[in-house]
Amino acid sequence: MSNETKKLEFYGGEWVSFLPFVVFLVMIILTTFHFGSISDGALWIPAFTALVVAFFFAKDKSQYSNALINGMASKEAIIPVVCWIFAGVFSRILRTSGLADGIAGVAASMGIQGTFFIVISFLASAVFATASGTGFGTIAAGMGVLYPAGIALGAHPALLAGAIISGGAFGDNLAPVSDTTICSATSQGVDVPGVVKSRLKYAITSGIIVIIGIIIIGSGYKGDISAMESISYNPKTLFMLIPVALTIWIAVKSGDIIIATTVGSVLAGGTAVLFGLMDFIQIDPAADVVKEALIRVSGAGLDRTVDGVIYTGINSMMQVVVLALLLFGSIEIMRAGHGDVKLLNALGKIAKSPRSAEFVISFMIIILSALMGLNAPAILAVGASFARPLGEKHGISPYRIANLLDAQSNTFVYALPWTPAIIYTISFAKDSAAPLTAVEVTPYVLYSYAMLAVMFISIIFGIGRYDNMKQAKKISEKA
Repeated sequence: MSNETKKLEFYGGEWVSFLPFVVFLVMIILTTFHFGSISDGALWIPAFTALVVAFFFAKDKSQYSNALINGMASKEAIIPVVCWIFAGVFSRILRTSGLADGIAGVAASMGIQGTFFIVISFLASAVFATASGTGFGTIAAGMGVLYPAGIALGAHPALLAGAIISGGAFGDNLAPVSDTTICSATSQGVDVPGVVKSRLKYAITSGIIVIIGIIIIGSGYKGDISAMESISYNPKTLFMLIPVALTIWIAVKSGDIIIATTVGSVLAGGTAVLFGLMDFIQIDPAADVVKEALIRVSGAGLDRTVDGVIYTGINSMMQVVVLALLLFGSIEIMRAGHGDVKLLNALGKIAKSPRSAEFVISFMIIILSALMGLNAPAILAVGASFARPLGEKHGISPYRIANLLDAQSNTFVYALPWTPAIIYTISFAKDSAAPLTAVEVTPYVLYSYAMLAVMFISIIFGIGRYDNMKQAKKISEKA
């Protein structure tokens, strides 16, 4: 048996495979309480330290090393990394072109500002995410365009960022093409359209709660709107909405954020250059003297400062990319040590009734997705091997189980300060007029908490527990 399939043994047993997460979280908490906040780049330190500490508990150090490399090199890790890089360039082009100023100027002329703009941002993000099925793509588009425009219109910065994330979570939860929707449905052997239809009531209810929450919280915030009347913008920036619309259309049609952002970057760059909004590639020497020297093509060694949308777009994603790779290494170590299996077995012993079974499934998917910072892998880990037989044992509709898996995996995974969604969000805000820290955004991802409340209330009262049982039975008989 090869190292890739053999169980990774730890001194202390399977539970020790969670040590990278434990050390990581403890260091984050201590750092946050000591300094008051922690930047995305600073998260590298606890993530790396956690892997070093766990290394000394592994019995086979070579196998530990292989597991770490396998996690970082896995398709699960590389796909979001590549998406972030391409989305970073696309977002930077939109920002540099001045599109945000154009949107802010038009909104100001229509009297839209502050909290009202946040509500619109949530609805726009929810529609885009539902159509495209990508939460991260929604965050990239929203934070690149809506966030800076909203700040100029006096919106609550953290609440606006939380609304954009909430819209992404809404779509990730509901979209038929979302990976979580597909994983949750297929793991329970049911059809995607039926699952989407049955979960609509939970998503809509949570969305309404989010809008109410935005209005209540936003009403108590008085942002700086003194600059609203003086917002100036180049009307030509609104032409950038054309590549934005085409990129959204491509994302919806292809279901692939890399395809969409690649084409989108080219279209956006071409449009910006065509209308004189920016230079697509800029290489700016550090000083005029260096420019003159370069013109003379002297043989002296000269330093040049590389800048421009491509460089800054990629560079803006480097912190979240490094953090994600470290976290994916921790995920693989936990899996190789069978920590996820240990957790599933331990929680499985608690389920004695339909209600307790639903609570167990919920806690399982919430814990795993929060630790991983990813929801689809957590659904795959829990869905077919554990949640499905548990649901069958207690006569719970497989549509209901699919909804629990999907809804609960879209809660804390979008809200906790160490998750890729939050780190990704603040990476877009760091160069804006209102930079944010992870802990500042966490309380305002209202959809996460609304969905959590809606699903737990539905568990307590048994709402949807036995829905679609006849349809599920027919599908099972055909299979």
